[in-house]
Parts: sequence; C-alpha cells; structure tokens
Amino acid sequence: MAAAVHDPAVGEREKNLVALSSVGAAVLLTGMKIVVGLATGSIGILSEAAHSGIDLLAALMTFWAVRASSKPPDSDHLYGHGKIENFSALFETGLLLATCVWIAYEAGKRLVSGGGHVEATVWSFVVMGVSIVVDLSRSRALAATAKKYRSQALEADALHFSTDIWSSAVVLVGLAGVWFSHRPGLEWLARADAVAALGVAGIAALISVRLGRKSVDDLLDAAPTGLLEAIARSAAAVDEVMSVSQVRVRRSGPKTFADVILQVARGLPVERAHEIAHAAEDAIRGAVPDVDVMVHTEPAEEEPSAPTGITRAPARA
Repeated sequence: MAAAVHDPAVGEREKNLVALSSVGAAVLLTGMKIVVGLATGSIGILSEAAHSGIDLLAALMTFWAVRASSKPPDSDHLYGHGKIENFSALFETGLLLATCVWIAYEAGKRLVSGGGHVEATVWSFVVMGVSIVVDLSRSRALAATAKKYRSQALEADALHFSTDIWSSAVVLVGLAGVWFSHRPGLEWLARADAVAALGVAGIAALISVRLGRKSVDDLLDAAPTGLLEAIARSAAAVDEVMSVSQVRVRRSGPKTFADVILQVARGLPVERAHEIAHAAEDAIRGAVPDVDVMVHTEPAEEEPSAPTGITRAPARA
C-alpha cells in the first residue's frame, strides 16, 4: 500500500501548532501544581510540579527542534537537519532522569525523617484531576501528529505527557492515603504521599530509559525493526531483479535514507538497468513513507535458472 503523501507546508504548520499548544499546557499545569503544592505541603504534588516544569522545558525544546529540523539540506548538512529531533529527544531523556533523582531524594528523606506535614485538601484533588485531563488530551494530540509525520521530537513530548497521566494518578492515590490517615488505626497512611512520589520517580525513570534507548539508536543509525526487510522485499519484487545483495539504511528525524544494490542479468543494456533501478525506487517509496532512496544495479555473478530474491542478509549502515 502506498504511503500517504502530506503537503510539507501543511505538515510543518500542524507540527508547530501542536508543539506550541503543548508549551501552553505545560505552563498551565506547572503553575497550578506549584501553587497547590506549596499551599498543602504535598511533596507528591511538588514533585509533579517539578515534573511539569521539566515538561515545560522539554516542550520548548520540542517546539524549537520541530522548527529547526524542517530546514532543507545545505552545503554543511547534506542529509538535512532531521537529527535535531533525535538530539531533542535525547536531551529530554536527561531532563527526565534528573527529575527522577530529585523526586526520589526528597521522598526518601521524608520517609526516613518522617517530616513534612501534608494537607490533603479538595484543591489538591482538583488540580491533579485537571492535570490528568489536560495530559490525556495533549498526549493523544502529540502522539497522533508524531505518528502522522514520523516526528521523534513530538513522540518524546507525547511520552512526557503520557507519563504525567500515570504519575498524577499515583499522586492522587497518595493524597487519598493522607486523607484517610486521620482516622484511627490508619495513621501509617500519612506517609503515602512520599511513597507516591517514589512511584512518580519510578515511572519517569522507566520512560526515560525507553526514550533514551530509541534516541541513541537513531543517532547511531540503527535501522528500525522490519525496515530493512520491507525495503528488500519491495525491491526484490520488481521484474528482472535477480537478487538484492545489499541494503543500507539510516534515519534522520522523520526521513529515511536508503542505499540499495540489486543484481540483474549480465548483458542487460544500460538503459534497461536504469529502468529497473527506477522501478525499484518507486516500489520502495510506495512501501516506506518519506524515504530518500538510491538504487544501484550490478550484473549478477552467475545466471540462475529462476529469480532468487534476496541472496544474503541486507547490510546495515
């Protein structure tokens, strides 16, 4: 099935708009959590405020990365500026990990010392409820746009907001524990807020590792699972292609670059070999979205009795 083709100008405008709206959402959530966290003394809510503050910085980074990565190739960046999105995602990973360390330290200190009075008010629950609704809305919008335009920067931002949904739910559980701790026999629930903060740190750390691994893979030109095989199959299906001897793939932001070597029958006219190469390029573009592909043909070393398809495993760049 042919990949969907999007107008570049419309795509960039849509990506910039969703990234900018995420900045606004992060500003709103950070401000609310700081005010309510300080008013109630909740380390859980304050940890969420720090988390949202990191999200604000990440959203600003994403907005810049989406704009910068859309610049066309130039004499110094022949493959374009798509790697900026990959660096942005890796930067966001570092921010998340730093937040995890701070949250875990503050929560651990409260658990050990037993200090820190927490007041679970109605506003505590309201602000966390609003946070979940906003985070759910933004994560869905970001994820949909990221998938549509294959943007890793927007995907990283979507992960930030989706992480906030779960961490906010954990904080709500902690606040509920503090609320019920005033009842006889349930005093031990007073520390639920700090335990909830540790849960926030744990969730964020897991997401950080996942996001960081993917960012590093793209920066080191690791081909996504199944991409090499999809390119090889598309090229091998073209008439008169005897085998696909090599496939090299690298990603730069949303764009994929592929170099393919095909084996064709010995003695083919040069013009026919070019036609086969162009047909293979069209087949690959139909199977892989937003791909820049270069196909080279070589005469087969020996004449097989029938087309053999892929003669050896595709080589990774």
